[in-house]
Amino acid sequence: MGNIILTGFMGTGKSSVGKELALRLNYRYIDLDALIVAEAGISINEIFTRDGETAFRAIEARLLSSLKGEENMVLSTGGGAVIAGENRRVLRELGMVINLVAPAEEILLRLRHEHDRPLLNNDKSLERIRALIAHREPFYADADVRIETCGKTVAGIVDEILIWLKRAGARGQA
Repeated sequence: MGNIILTGFMGTGKSSVGKELALRLNYRYIDLDALIVAEAGISINEIFTRDGETAFRAIEARLLSSLKGEENMVLSTGGGAVIAGENRRVLRELGMVINLVAPAEEILLRLRHEHDRPLLNNDKSLERIRALIAHREPFYADADVRIETCGKTVAGIVDEILIWLKRAGARGQA
């Protein structure tokens, strides 16, 4: 079946869905942000504060490229990983790209108690979330499929992905 790549704005469920999907497929689960933290030895907030977003994105791109050749993985990307065209090319090389979607209002609810989102730490308003989503929308749209996560359980979203993967596989074999 190949690798499964999950993209989407922060709070859309990439990590939760990714872990469950990997378990169901008996794949390895990789969280790109966790790889970045492990390599840097500091939190993403600290990377942004100390070195800036540009440095963070450089680490992100390098670690993403290092995954080329991996097989049987579910990869959850950070919300901004899709911004760079080279990253989107690498994501397509790695496997099927599935974009998880949720409305800005739902994201605000999901993230209201979190403090580890550097792009929202100073402004966690609905307007800020909407602006970031609008800016990233064309990049998120560059996916094989988009799945709405609002009002669904993690298991339900995973079921939906598995059905889509089965249909996509059947079309590929026809």
